[in-house]
Amino acid sequence: MLKMLFMMLFMTPLCLFNYYWLFQLYLFLMSFMFMFMGGFNSIWMNISYFMGSDLLSFGLILLSFWIVSLMVLASESIYSSDYYSGFFCFMLLMLLLMLYCTFSSMNLFLFYIFFECSLIPTLFLIMGWGYQPERLQAGIYLLFYTLFASLPMMIGIFYYYNSYLTLNFFLLTDNDFNIYMYISMIFAFLIKLPMYMVHLWLPKAHVEAPVSGSMILAGILLKLGGYGLLRVLVMFMNMTMKFSYILMSIGLVGGVIVSLMCLRQTDLKLLIAYSSIAHMGMVLGGIMTMNYWGFYGAYMMMIAHGLCSSGLFCLANISYERLNSRSMFMNKGMLNLMPSMTLWWFLLSSSNMAAPPSMNLMGEISLLNSLMSWSWISMISLMFLSFFSAAYTLYLYSYSQHGKYYSGSYSSSSGYLREYLLLMLHWVPLNLLVVSSNLFMLWI
Repeated sequence: MLKMLFMMLFMTPLCLFNYYWLFQLYLFLMSFMFMFMGGFNSIWMNISYFMGSDLLSFGLILLSFWIVSLMVLASESIYSSDYYSGFFCFMLLMLLLMLYCTFSSMNLFLFYIFFECSLIPTLFLIMGWGYQPERLQAGIYLLFYTLFASLPMMIGIFYYYNSYLTLNFFLLTDNDFNIYMYISMIFAFLIKLPMYMVHLWLPKAHVEAPVSGSMILAGILLKLGGYGLLRVLVMFMNMTMKFSYILMSIGLVGGVIVSLMCLRQTDLKLLIAYSSIAHMGMVLGGIMTMNYWGFYGAYMMMIAHGLCSSGLFCLANISYERLNSRSMFMNKGMLNLMPSMTLWWFLLSSSNMAAPPSMNLMGEISLLNSLMSWSWISMISLMFLSFFSAAYTLYLYSYSQHGKYYSGSYSSSSGYLREYLLLMLHWVPLNLLVVSSNLFMLWI
């Protein structure tokens, strides 16, 4: 684990001297190196007092490497035109460093520190390279929503250490029956997930962020919430069994409401951002069932959504770079202008609605199993959630690709090799990981 940390620190000169192609190559190399570091013959891997990785963190660290590598590939326009592109590269490296430390921390307080630190580079990305003046408001929303919930969590961590004299993840046990402690420890993760009702920061942040900001938000930062819940709920098993129905209801009913909101969006990025909230509502429901299928499904869904949603944001950005608008009224009939890109729209949209052979389907099947075994009443909201998920994805695909193209878009290039490579590197792992799905079941 420390070897990877040192390698990341050695990449700093590549950022500062603007060798972005070398930086990108190095990131891909590191992601492949990390992939083969894991000893899959045992549940625990590379554990020390400071850092460690079981299969839960292994998958999310690998996803972080992969998404950050693709962020560099997607941000060609920044490198070609921006004077501060070296600083941009440095921000990506710092963000990767914080995420790596977050997912590999063995200590609850270290996890909290890195969890909060990952906010700072994201804020720089949104406020420094966003598109509209509203990015300042979006940055403040992101900052205050997260910080508002994090202070009670910090106090809870101190209280826990004072009571039990350990903060090590693998020594945390279910011996706390304090409702205030329970709320203070999980509220920060519910906002980061984001749970319906505390989700308002996410659409704003997504719409104002550059493509790299949207990719990291959808791909990794939402997963911090799910990962934190999976780690912390070990301390509150009994409390969760008692109160899980409240959070589960908010997640599932909120998912249906957000799906309905998706059906009337005219902004490409907003629609994809709201679909993330609907998917994360199912993840929250799966985690709150506190059973094997639920945990397994939530983990699968987090990995799948990270790749799929990130790819859809790349597609939205490709259209935006051609037409300088995210509006669906202008981004229509793209089949006439960019026929080759329509294939990628179709492939990623079908994955988003959980069509086989994508990992989204496996995750959804596990989540449906866990939620319906927990209570048959949840079948009603799950039925609506699955139906509307397909409905808004079809709306996104058909409205943007079919019909008569906007008369103002008189010329458009069909897409560069870099863009096709970027989309392929999202879609291939998303559909190939199904073959080795047994890996995702080992960590529990």
